[in-house]
Amino acid sequence: MQKTNPKKKVFNDQAQSRPGMEYKMNPEPEYDNDLPGSNKLLDKKCIVTGGDSGIGRAVAIAFAKEGADVAIMYFNEDKDAKLTAEIIREKYARECLLISADIGKEKQCISAIKKILKKFKRIDVLVNNAGLHYPKEKITQITTQQLERTFAVNIFSMFWLTKEVVKHMPRGSCIINTSSVTAYRGSAELLDYSATKGAIVSFTRSLSANLANDDIRVNGVAPGPIWTPLIPSSFPGAKVTTHGSDTPMKRAGQPVEVASCYVFLASDDSRYITGQFLHPNGGEIVNG
Repeated sequence: MQKTNPKKKVFNDQAQSRPGMEYKMNPEPEYDNDLPGSNKLLDKKCIVTGGDSGIGRAVAIAFAKEGADVAIMYFNEDKDAKLTAEIIREKYARECLLISADIGKEKQCISAIKKILKKFKRIDVLVNNAGLHYPKEKITQITTQQLERTFAVNIFSMFWLTKEVVKHMPRGSCIINTSSVTAYRGSAELLDYSATKGAIVSFTRSLSANLANDDIRVNGVAPGPIWTPLIPSSFPGAKVTTHGSDTPMKRAGQPVEVASCYVFLASDDSRYITGQFLHPNGGEIVNG
């Protein structure tokens, strides 16, 4: 069992190619803790995109701890995905379906949902979490290809997946979308990424109104700097070592510290909440 240490961790100078592998990170992100589950999501059928690692892994494991069966959608990080599935199946005795897909392509989104529904029959919780970014110092360095890819993976996929899933969601279901602190205060070197995260906020608020009469809640989480594979696979090593040090809490968050937000939003504890965002960001005030 991992034990969460709230003190600032030292991140070693390291780099990976995209999309990044959690098992190669030093130190390894914290994705579970000693707290017991309480069946808040008993027998719920859930989808978590990007569930192989990072925040997605922590969310998938937290859902399983609360009694849910989970389908994990991921790109090509097979080793990370298999470890997540092993924890869910063996430690928490829940079902875990692994689906490899490029969610930046509509046809693959549709195909993935069909595979999941063949197994689960219905979906109670959809977590649109997967995302990517390509830091650039100048807007002139952002190619059309990069722009289209960032939008396809980060926000277009949410439309495609939601359109397929919502047809199979019973009343009382919910959708949780992952945005970012950058949606609220921007980021000089993540222009296109920040734009998608802002779009996710508007999408979430609009979708919550659109689905309110169907009794489907839609909320989001906007994390600050979190220690995930996205960091060593996107930034130079020197920047990796100081990740999160500019927050009021002077450290990056761990995935397990974010997962509880998703459990709250997926459970009946938040049944009177829709169209809202939670902000696990180390203390940055964003008023959003």
